Amino acid sequence: MQQKLNLNVTVQIPEGYVIVDKFELEELQKSRLDGVYWSMQDLQDRINRKQDWIKENILYFPKFKQELDASLGGFVFYPCKKGQPWSFHAKRMMKFLDENFSDIHHPKQ
Repeated sequence: MQQKLNLNVTVQIPEGYVIVDKFELEELQKSRLDGVYWSMQDLQDRINRKQDWIKENILYFPKFKQELDASLGGFVFYPCKKGQPWSFHAKRMMKFLDENFSDIHHPKQ
């Protein structure tokens, strides 16, 4: 026979801390990316992949390039000249990576 024990516990929350709903926390974290741009290094750090892999599997992959390229209405600046930096709208790039995870890692060509 299983026993149950009901307890009332008081937990002291340290000053300066609050309890936040998980959904609200995620929304707050996402909103921190408003107006933030990533460099190629930021993107590499975020997805733990090297620049060559990112270019081959995401940035120059035809299916994705149409959506990503800022000159086509996307949110990634593709350098026009050697030495120009890449620029990624952080919030939109993060959303794209989340929504396309399986296609990025298992492309159907």
